[in-house]
Amino acid sequence: MNRHSFVHRAGRAVVVYTAIAAVLAGCSSVKLDESQAPVSERSAVPVTAGSSAAGASGAAVENRTVVPVQTGSAEMAQPPANVERVIYFDFDSYVVKPEYVGTLEAHARFLNADRSRRVVLEGHTDERGGREYNLALGQKRAEAVRRALALMGVQEAQMEAVSFGKEKPAVAGSGEEVWARNRRVELTYR
Repeated sequence: MNRHSFVHRAGRAVVVYTAIAAVLAGCSSVKLDESQAPVSERSAVPVTAGSSAAGASGAAVENRTVVPVQTGSAEMAQPPANVERVIYFDFDSYVVKPEYVGTLEAHARFLNADRSRRVVLEGHTDERGGREYNLALGQKRAEAVRRALALMGVQEAQMEAVSFGKEKPAVAGSGEEVWARNRRVELTYR
């Protein structure tokens, strides 16, 4: 199988996975018309400390301490745990591989849960190629991840795509293993 047909098939698979995710994301919420919601009117009976209150049926209601609800905001302050924050790319490519769809879905769920969260998508390349070419390729990689997240429901205002080209390698050196680790997009939460 030649490189072109592999890239074409991988690209087609990403488009299919992305389209499926977009369709599922579009089906995930229902707008409610709150003006049609049933409302029951009840009157409040003042209760002083130490006294008992009567319920709607007139029976005594037991005095209990109210425990505050934990909203999980402390744990949501951090990016999703145990989820990879780096998406790797093939040589000279900005196609998101199908193996990263699950990772991107986890990040999309995290960002969609709190629309005030922001993520910077930092595109990187290996050392091969000119500076301008690598800056452009890094930007295309960051934009590819941004588009995938947008199709999963993340708002454009929550994302920023930037490129560092070959200027900030994850691993120093040369060789295919090193280059493969440097062809990436890092998701950095702010």
